[in-house]
Amino acid sequence: MTSSMRDLKVYTTYPHSCSYLDDREATTLFVDPRQPVDKVLYSKLSLLGFRRSGGHIYRPHCNHCEACVPARIPVAGFKPRRSQSRTWNRNRDLRVLRSSRLTDSEAFKLYCRYIEQRHADGDMYPPDREQYESFLNNAWDCTHYYRFYDRGTLVALAVVDELQDGLSAIYTFFDPDAEKRSLGTYAILWQINRAREMGLDYLYLGYWIRGCRKMAYKSDYRPLELYLKSRWTAVL
Repeated sequence: MTSSMRDLKVYTTYPHSCSYLDDREATTLFVDPRQPVDKVLYSKLSLLGFRRSGGHIYRPHCNHCEACVPARIPVAGFKPRRSQSRTWNRNRDLRVLRSSRLTDSEAFKLYCRYIEQRHADGDMYPPDREQYESFLNNAWDCTHYYRFYDRGTLVALAVVDELQDGLSAIYTFFDPDAEKRSLGTYAILWQINRAREMGLDYLYLGYWIRGCRKMAYKSDYRPLELYLKSRWTAVL
């Protein structure tokens, strides 16, 4: 297995409709899917603003647009807001279990409810079992599935990749009827705390996009670092 960046091949897609900003076209840069990947190479690519979807590593590469900005939280300096502290305390009763698979019906049923009620206007609707498993798979044996239980009921599941310097928040889905718990917020707070416990420096959040309501929540976690002009910069 090689972790060298020197001979890495990348490809771009044809322009396609942007999933986040109306009336814009997007182009995506993909690492050659034949490229052997391990945790070391994956971590190096994350430092350059790449993300993964299933077994594919990608980064936006759009002409005349730089709206998608990689974001991460330096966990040692994170201080919760008052509302975040309330969310943390409100969910202290949840039990968290870690697993290495998510092919069970319990998890998929929760995912279906989440997509159908929260993202019926998105690319993942209607929910599909094959797409679900492909998107959230354990690509390079560095993925953990953290299950949040209210007594015996699964109410949230966070898909988290372990990198060399941090955790990468891949995706979280939760019970759409448990609004008072603010489970999306709690899952991020829990991952920040988990990264600290593991002695890691960062929680990678994916792309922050100015003007996109779906991505606006990322600026609520401070300090926040953005990957601007080929370097990570503390901006919030």
